[in-house]
Amino acid sequence: MKKGALLAQIAAPELDQQLAQAEADLATATSNATNARQQAERYSDLVKTDAVSQQDTDTFVNQAASTSAAVRSAQANVQRLKELQGFEKVYAPFDGVITARGTDIGQLISAGGGSELFHMQAVETLRVYANVPQVYTQSIVRGEKIDLTFPEHPGRTFQGKLVRTADAIDPTNRTLLVEINVDNRKGELLPGALAQVHFKTRQAGQTFIIPVSALMFRHEGLRVAKVADGVAHLEPIIIGQDNGATVEVVSGLNANDRIIQDPPDSLIEGEKVSVQTPAQGGQEQNVAPSPGNPASKSTGGK
Repeated sequence: MKKGALLAQIAAPELDQQLAQAEADLATATSNATNARQQAERYSDLVKTDAVSQQDTDTFVNQAASTSAAVRSAQANVQRLKELQGFEKVYAPFDGVITARGTDIGQLISAGGGSELFHMQAVETLRVYANVPQVYTQSIVRGEKIDLTFPEHPGRTFQGKLVRTADAIDPTNRTLLVEINVDNRKGELLPGALAQVHFKTRQAGQTFIIPVSALMFRHEGLRVAKVADGVAHLEPIIIGQDNGATVEVVSGLNANDRIIQDPPDSLIEGEKVSVQTPAQGGQEQNVAPSPGNPASKSTGGK
Protein backbone atom coordinates (compact mmCIF):
# COMPACT_ATOMS: atom_id res chain seq x y z
CA MET A 1 0.00 0.00 0.00
CA LYS A 2 1.55 3.30 -1.15
CA LYS A 3 1.27 6.62 0.63
CA GLY A 4 -1.82 8.56 -0.50
CA ALA A 5 -3.75 5.47 -1.63
CA LEU A 6 -7.52 5.70 -1.02
CA LEU A 7 -8.45 3.28 1.76
CA ALA A 8 -12.14 4.11 2.24
CA GLN A 9 -14.81 6.63 1.32
CA ILE A 10 -17.45 7.58 3.87
CA ALA A 11 -20.86 8.72 2.70
CA ALA A 12 -22.15 11.73 4.69
CA PRO A 13 -25.21 13.16 2.87
CA GLU A 14 -26.09 15.46 5.79
CA LEU A 15 -22.70 17.12 5.59
CA ASP A 16 -22.96 17.46 1.81
CA GLN A 17 -26.30 19.24 2.16
CA GLN A 18 -24.91 21.54 4.85
CA LEU A 19 -22.08 22.49 2.50
CA ALA A 20 -24.53 23.21 -0.33
CA GLN A 21 -26.58 25.43 1.99
CA ALA A 22 -23.46 27.26 3.20
CA GLU A 23 -22.35 27.94 -0.37
CA ALA A 24 -25.81 29.36 -1.18
CA ASP A 25 -25.62 31.58 1.92
CA LEU A 26 -22.20 32.76 0.77
CA ALA A 27 -23.58 33.69 -2.63
CA THR A 28 -26.40 35.68 -1.01
CA ALA A 29 -24.01 37.46 1.34
CA THR A 30 -21.69 38.29 -1.53
CA SER A 31 -24.54 39.77 -3.58
CA ASN A 32 -25.75 41.88 -0.63
CA ALA A 33 -22.25 43.08 0.04
CA THR A 34 -21.74 44.09 -3.59
CA ASN A 35 -24.97 46.06 -3.63
CA ALA A 36 -24.17 47.75 -0.30
CA ARG A 37 -20.70 48.72 -1.48
CA GLN A 38 -22.08 50.27 -4.67
CA GLN A 39 -24.67 52.24 -2.70
CA ALA A 40 -22.00 53.46 -0.27
CA GLU A 41 -19.74 54.59 -3.13
CA ARG A 42 -22.65 56.37 -4.87
CA TYR A 43 -23.71 58.22 -1.72
CA SER A 44 -20.10 59.10 -0.91
CA ASP A 45 -19.85 60.87 -4.27
CA LEU A 46 -23.23 62.60 -3.93
CA VAL A 47 -22.60 63.91 -0.43
CA LYS A 48 -19.74 66.00 -1.80
CA THR A 49 -22.26 68.10 -3.75
CA ASP A 50 -24.81 68.09 -0.91
CA ALA A 51 -27.19 66.03 -3.07
CA VAL A 52 -27.80 63.61 -0.20
CA SER A 53 -27.56 63.94 3.55
CA GLN A 54 -24.52 62.92 5.52
CA GLN A 55 -26.68 60.67 7.70
CA ASP A 56 -27.88 58.58 4.73
CA THR A 57 -24.31 58.33 3.48
CA ASP A 58 -23.08 57.06 6.86
CA THR A 59 -25.91 54.50 6.93
CA PHE A 60 -24.93 52.99 3.59
CA VAL A 61 -21.20 53.02 4.46
CA ASN A 62 -21.92 51.11 7.71
CA GLN A 63 -24.22 48.73 5.82
CA ALA A 64 -21.39 48.00 3.34
CA ALA A 65 -19.01 47.20 6.21
CA SER A 66 -21.50 44.87 7.93
CA THR A 67 -22.31 42.97 4.73
CA SER A 68 -18.60 42.59 4.03
CA ALA A 69 -18.18 41.00 7.48
CA ALA A 70 -21.12 38.69 6.73
CA VAL A 71 -19.32 37.53 3.57
CA ARG A 72 -16.19 36.65 5.56
CA SER A 73 -18.31 34.72 8.06
CA ALA A 74 -20.02 32.77 5.28
CA GLN A 75 -16.66 32.03 3.66
CA ALA A 76 -15.31 30.64 6.96
CA ASN A 77 -18.37 28.42 7.34
CA VAL A 78 -17.94 27.06 3.81
CA GLN A 79 -14.25 26.38 4.45
CA ARG A 80 -15.08 24.57 7.71
CA LEU A 81 -17.57 22.28 6.00
CA LYS A 82 -15.17 21.60 3.13
CA GLU A 83 -12.52 20.50 5.60
CA LEU A 84 -15.03 18.23 7.31
CA GLN A 85 -16.01 16.85 3.93
CA GLY A 86 -12.36 16.04 3.32
CA PHE A 87 -12.56 13.43 6.09
CA GLU A 88 -15.03 11.47 4.00
CA LYS A 89 -12.04 10.01 2.18
CA VAL A 90 -9.42 8.07 4.14
CA TYR A 91 -5.94 7.94 2.59
CA ALA A 92 -2.86 5.93 3.54
CA PRO A 93 -0.57 8.22 5.59
CA PHE A 94 2.59 6.30 4.64
CA ASP A 95 3.84 3.27 2.71
CA GLY A 96 2.93 0.05 4.50
CA VAL A 97 0.44 -2.76 4.91
CA ILE A 98 -2.96 -2.95 6.59
CA THR A 99 -2.68 -5.50 9.40
CA ALA A 100 -6.18 -5.06 10.85
CA ARG A 101 -9.53 -3.75 9.59
CA GLY A 102 -12.04 -2.31 12.03
CA THR A 103 -14.84 -1.52 9.57
CA ASP A 104 -16.55 -2.91 6.49
CA ILE A 105 -18.73 -1.74 3.60
CA GLY A 106 -22.11 -0.45 4.79
CA GLN A 107 -21.09 -0.08 8.42
CA LEU A 108 -22.23 3.02 10.32
CA ILE A 109 -19.37 5.24 11.44
CA SER A 110 -20.02 7.70 14.25
CA ALA A 111 -18.27 11.05 14.16
CA GLY A 112 -15.88 11.31 17.10
CA GLY A 113 -16.50 7.70 18.10
CA GLY A 114 -12.78 7.00 18.44
CA SER A 115 -13.01 3.56 16.82
CA GLU A 116 -10.10 2.46 14.64
CA LEU A 117 -10.95 2.00 10.97
CA PHE A 118 -7.64 0.51 9.81
CA HIS A 119 -4.48 -0.54 11.57
CA MET A 120 -1.60 0.16 9.22
CA GLN A 121 2.07 -0.55 9.79
CA ALA A 122 5.22 0.47 7.93
CA VAL A 123 7.30 -2.68 7.45
CA GLU A 124 10.32 -1.42 5.53
CA THR A 125 11.91 -0.18 8.75
CA LEU A 126 10.95 -1.90 12.00
CA ARG A 127 11.33 -0.17 15.35
CA VAL A 128 12.51 -2.43 18.16
CA TYR A 129 12.13 -1.25 21.77
CA ALA A 130 14.27 -2.67 24.57
CA ASN A 131 14.86 -1.86 28.24
CA VAL A 132 18.51 -1.58 29.30
CA PRO A 133 19.32 -1.98 33.04
CA GLN A 134 20.54 1.19 34.70
CA VAL A 135 24.00 -0.23 35.40
CA TYR A 136 24.67 -0.60 31.65
CA THR A 137 23.33 2.78 30.49
CA GLN A 138 26.83 4.31 30.22
CA SER A 139 27.55 1.82 27.43
CA ILE A 140 24.61 2.99 25.30
CA VAL A 141 25.74 5.11 22.34
CA ARG A 142 23.40 6.48 19.69
CA GLY A 143 24.26 5.29 16.20
CA GLU A 144 25.96 2.04 17.23
CA LYS A 145 25.11 -1.26 15.54
CA ILE A 146 23.02 -3.72 17.58
CA ASP A 147 22.65 -7.44 16.83
CA LEU A 148 19.20 -9.02 17.04
CA THR A 149 18.10 -12.65 16.84
CA PHE A 150 14.62 -14.04 16.22
CA PRO A 151 13.35 -17.52 17.15
CA GLU A 152 11.80 -17.97 13.69
CA HIS A 153 15.22 -17.41 12.10
CA PRO A 154 17.57 -19.77 13.99
CA GLY A 155 21.24 -19.25 13.36
CA ARG A 156 20.75 -15.85 11.75
CA THR A 157 21.67 -12.45 13.15
CA PHE A 158 19.99 -9.24 12.02
CA GLN A 159 21.62 -5.89 12.55
CA GLY A 160 19.90 -2.71 13.65
CA LYS A 161 20.90 0.81 14.55
CA LEU A 162 20.29 2.45 17.92
CA VAL A 163 18.61 5.72 16.96
CA ARG A 164 17.27 7.20 20.20
CA THR A 165 16.72 6.66 23.91
CA ALA A 166 14.24 7.94 26.47
CA ASP A 167 17.07 9.95 28.15
CA ALA A 168 15.53 9.04 31.52
CA ILE A 169 15.50 6.03 33.82
CA ASP A 170 12.10 4.43 34.36
CA PRO A 171 11.59 4.58 38.16
CA THR A 172 9.38 1.47 38.17
CA ASN A 173 12.03 -0.96 36.86
CA ARG A 174 15.22 1.17 36.77
CA THR A 175 15.81 0.66 33.07
CA LEU A 176 16.43 2.90 30.06
CA LEU A 177 14.09 2.55 27.09
CA VAL A 178 15.95 2.51 23.76
CA GLU A 179 14.75 2.35 20.14
CA ILE A 180 16.52 0.33 17.46
CA ASN A 181 15.68 0.58 13.76
CA VAL A 182 16.02 -2.56 11.66
CA ASP A 183 16.09 -2.57 7.85
CA ASN A 184 13.26 -4.85 6.68
CA ARG A 185 12.95 -4.00 2.99
CA LYS A 186 13.12 -7.70 2.16
CA GLY A 187 10.08 -8.36 4.34
CA GLU A 188 11.72 -11.16 6.31
CA LEU A 189 10.56 -9.85 9.70
CA LEU A 190 6.99 -9.36 10.88
CA PRO A 191 5.79 -6.43 12.99
CA GLY A 192 5.08 -7.36 16.59
CA ALA A 193 7.57 -10.24 16.63
CA LEU A 194 9.63 -10.97 19.76
CA ALA A 195 13.38 -10.45 19.40
CA GLN A 196 16.47 -10.90 21.54
CA VAL A 197 18.64 -7.79 21.56
CA HIS A 198 22.37 -8.18 22.14
CA PHE A 199 24.13 -5.09 23.52
CA LYS A 200 27.90 -4.75 23.70
CA THR A 201 28.23 -3.35 27.21
CA ARG A 202 31.33 -2.30 29.09
CA GLN A 203 31.89 -3.14 32.73
CA ALA A 204 33.32 -0.52 35.04
CA GLY A 205 35.15 -3.25 37.02
CA GLN A 206 35.17 -6.93 37.91
CA THR A 207 31.78 -8.57 38.47
CA PHE A 208 30.75 -11.73 40.29
CA ILE A 209 27.85 -14.15 40.06
CA ILE A 210 26.29 -15.28 43.36
CA PRO A 211 23.12 -17.24 44.16
CA VAL A 212 20.03 -15.29 45.13
CA SER A 213 19.91 -17.20 48.43
CA ALA A 214 23.04 -15.30 49.54
CA LEU A 215 21.27 -11.94 49.47
CA MET A 216 20.10 -10.30 52.68
CA PHE A 217 17.37 -7.71 52.46
CA ARG A 218 17.80 -5.26 55.31
CA HIS A 219 16.17 -1.91 55.97
CA GLU A 220 19.46 -0.13 55.26
CA GLY A 221 19.79 -1.83 51.86
CA LEU A 222 20.92 -4.99 50.10
CA ARG A 223 23.66 -6.95 51.90
CA VAL A 224 25.68 -10.18 51.71
CA ALA A 225 27.39 -11.87 54.66
CA LYS A 226 31.17 -12.20 54.21
CA VAL A 227 33.37 -14.32 56.46
CA ALA A 228 36.80 -13.00 57.46
CA ASP A 229 38.89 -14.30 60.38
CA GLY A 230 35.92 -16.21 61.75
CA VAL A 231 33.68 -13.12 61.88
CA ALA A 232 30.64 -12.35 59.72
CA HIS A 233 30.49 -8.95 58.06
CA LEU A 234 27.36 -7.59 56.36
CA GLU A 235 28.69 -6.04 53.18
CA PRO A 236 26.56 -3.65 51.06
CA ILE A 237 26.53 -4.58 47.36
CA ILE A 238 25.16 -3.30 44.06
CA ILE A 239 23.67 -5.84 41.71
CA GLY A 240 23.42 -5.72 37.93
CA GLN A 241 21.62 -8.36 35.92
CA ASP A 242 19.16 -10.59 37.78
CA ASN A 243 18.77 -14.05 36.24
CA GLY A 244 16.30 -15.36 38.79
CA ALA A 245 18.45 -18.04 40.48
CA THR A 246 21.62 -15.92 40.37
CA VAL A 247 22.47 -12.23 40.35
CA GLU A 248 25.42 -10.27 39.06
CA VAL A 249 27.27 -8.20 41.67
CA VAL A 250 28.95 -5.16 40.15
CA SER A 251 30.20 -3.56 43.37
CA GLY A 252 30.97 -4.68 46.93
CA LEU A 253 32.83 -7.98 46.44
CA ASN A 254 36.39 -9.06 45.77
CA ALA A 255 37.70 -12.26 44.19
CA ASN A 256 38.94 -13.71 47.52
CA ASP A 257 35.80 -12.99 49.53
CA ARG A 258 33.93 -15.90 51.11
CA ILE A 259 30.21 -15.35 51.50
CA ILE A 260 27.51 -17.26 53.35
CA GLN A 261 25.12 -18.84 50.89
CA ASP A 262 22.04 -19.08 53.13
CA PRO A 263 22.51 -16.56 55.94
CA PRO A 264 19.85 -16.64 58.70
CA ASP A 265 17.81 -13.53 59.33
CA SER A 266 19.24 -13.32 62.85
CA LEU A 267 22.81 -12.91 61.61
CA ILE A 268 24.30 -9.60 62.74
CA GLU A 269 27.46 -7.64 61.99
CA GLY A 270 30.52 -8.98 63.82
CA GLU A 271 28.99 -12.30 64.83
CA LYS A 272 31.55 -15.06 65.22
CA VAL A 273 31.26 -18.07 62.91
CA SER A 274 33.45 -21.06 62.15
CA VAL A 275 34.12 -22.41 58.67
CA GLN A 276 33.97 -26.18 58.25
CA THR A 277 35.58 -27.64 55.13
CA PRO A 278 33.94 -30.82 53.73
CA ALA A 279 35.99 -34.01 53.93
CA GLN A 280 35.49 -34.71 50.20
CA GLY A 281 36.75 -31.97 47.89
CA GLY A 282 33.46 -30.13 47.40
CA GLN A 283 33.16 -26.55 46.37
CA GLU A 284 30.87 -25.48 49.17
CA GLN A 285 32.01 -24.65 52.68
CA ASN A 286 29.92 -24.94 55.81
CA VAL A 287 29.85 -22.00 58.15
CA ALA A 288 28.97 -23.23 61.60
CA PRO A 289 28.15 -21.01 64.56
CA SER A 290 30.67 -20.37 67.22
CA PRO A 291 29.70 -21.58 70.70
CA GLY A 292 26.86 -19.51 72.05
CA ASN A 293 25.54 -18.52 68.61
CA PRO A 294 23.38 -21.49 67.51
CA ALA A 295 21.19 -19.34 65.26
CA SER A 296 24.00 -18.43 62.85
CA LYS A 297 24.45 -21.81 61.18
CA SER A 298 24.31 -21.70 57.40
CA THR A 299 26.09 -22.94 54.32
CA GLY A 300 28.48 -20.76 52.40
CA GLY A 301 30.77 -20.67 49.40
CA LYS A 302 32.58 -18.42 47.06
